[in-house]
Amino acid sequence: MRKTLLLTLILSLNMVAEDGNLDPVYLLKISNYPKFTTEMILKSGKRVEFSSVKSMMNFYFHPEKYPKYGVESRGEIEKMYVKDYITGEKIDAKDAYYVFGSRVIGPHGDDLIPLSSKTQAQLFVKRFGGSRVMRIDKFTFGLIKYLDM
Repeated sequence: MRKTLLLTLILSLNMVAEDGNLDPVYLLKISNYPKFTTEMILKSGKRVEFSSVKSMMNFYFHPEKYPKYGVESRGEIEKMYVKDYITGEKIDAKDAYYVFGSRVIGPHGDDLIPLSSKTQAQLFVKRFGGSRVMRIDKFTFGLIKYLDM
């Protein structure tokens, strides 16, 4: 039994190493979700990738939960980037418009869908639904936890 458990653990660790980066919050393989990928640049110059906006915002609101990255507060975060869901264009997270409540499901369930303009967001809502278009400065940790329910 112990040998089987140990072998399983070793194989799992090898798969993680071969598969590349894992999302620090949900431990999902980031490359499996190219439409949702986001990134954070720390003041130290380190780059942290995430599988989705929701994941990045979980990290943003409570970086101390992820000691591996050495971020003790939000003040250590230089920039955050998201991808426009439709075009795939990388944009500053502060410049994006986010759709809440759409039928599009992210890598870990309900998520906020980033788009590069308010017009794009409104068109997205017409096609995929959504109850609200918002900017990142309106996000709260409560909203992010609600998406995880």
